[in-house]
Amino acid sequence: MSIAPDLTELLARARADLRMGVGVVLTGAGASALVMAAETLHAARLEAVRAMAGETVLAITARRAGTLKARAYDGDLARVRLPPDADHRWVRAVADPADDLTHPMKGPLLSARSGEAALHRTALRLVKSAHLLPAAVVTDLPDGAGFARAHRLTLLPAALADPLLAAASPLAPVAQARVPVEAAGAGRLHVFRPADGGEEHYAFEVGQPRRDAPVLARLHSACFTGDVLGSLKCDCGPQLRAALAQMGAAGAGVLLYLNQEGRGIGLANKLRAYSLQDQGFDTVEANHRLGFEDDERDFRIGADILRRMGFGSVRLMTNNPRKVEMMQAEGIAVAERVPLRVGHTAENAGYLRTKAAKSGHLL
Repeated sequence: MSIAPDLTELLARARADLRMGVGVVLTGAGASALVMAAETLHAARLEAVRAMAGETVLAITARRAGTLKARAYDGDLARVRLPPDADHRWVRAVADPADDLTHPMKGPLLSARSGEAALHRTALRLVKSAHLLPAAVVTDLPDGAGFARAHRLTLLPAALADPLLAAASPLAPVAQARVPVEAAGAGRLHVFRPADGGEEHYAFEVGQPRRDAPVLARLHSACFTGDVLGSLKCDCGPQLRAALAQMGAAGAGVLLYLNQEGRGIGLANKLRAYSLQDQGFDTVEANHRLGFEDDERDFRIGADILRRMGFGSVRLMTNNPRKVEMMQAEGIAVAERVPLRVGHTAENAGYLRTKAAKSGHLL
């Protein structure tokens, strides 16, 4: 094995760089580009980039472009041209919808319609995977490899990076131990670590569930506000506790606790969505204004963990038909969907109505 980092390791480094405000160089199809995340962009770095010869644009998703009335000529994204006087505050204002209602006139925004957008598409996938706002400053480079060497930047070939960004990272078991819990009695906690350096995921095994029969299972996405703080804005905390209690009563089950906060957009973006909900947008509209899809989670992770633990069939505790479909598509048989209707409050009534109307949840 070479001492040098492989592509998976370079992607992990690139995510860390972007979160720190450091640029990353992408190459592909005879083109090269410097990519910087809009959320962490430093004023001095933007000034240096704007002094360069290559064209600089702000890549945003079609969802965010729709909010800003910017033309998404590339279909799933828009390459917004930076005005001559645009600074890092302008970039952040276009990327972040926090002040959209108080300062609605950000345009007119002019979008590039000629040229190739493949590297811009990879740039957006990369900043999304870093749990940053889905917006990136992209500058054309004549010699990406040379620029990366000169400035000690991470260099990524887009054609090789794209499949890894789209794939579910392989998981490996790290540790397990007995953990008795109040809701379900005896249990064993398993920790799984992804090969791409991302967040670890957990499986809590209640009792000694059989591997040759459908196991009572719950795929639960991490919700710090609901699970830990007891937020009344969602039904996550009550669902978590009810699932564990049912497994305890049955004597066996497995809870998969997946670190996909905020439907996969991360806690910071989830709180941004909460602020938009306070402005009158529902949960789906808030995600779209941020530039995300309705649900960015990857339930292939749950299927992988179940297989690694020896389970091939589940009685799935969920109100979300998409989880059933994803499990079956990944080869995990769903013998039964077990409804989990708990945690309805006056504070989350609108949220639950939106989940039913726009996301198909069976409530």
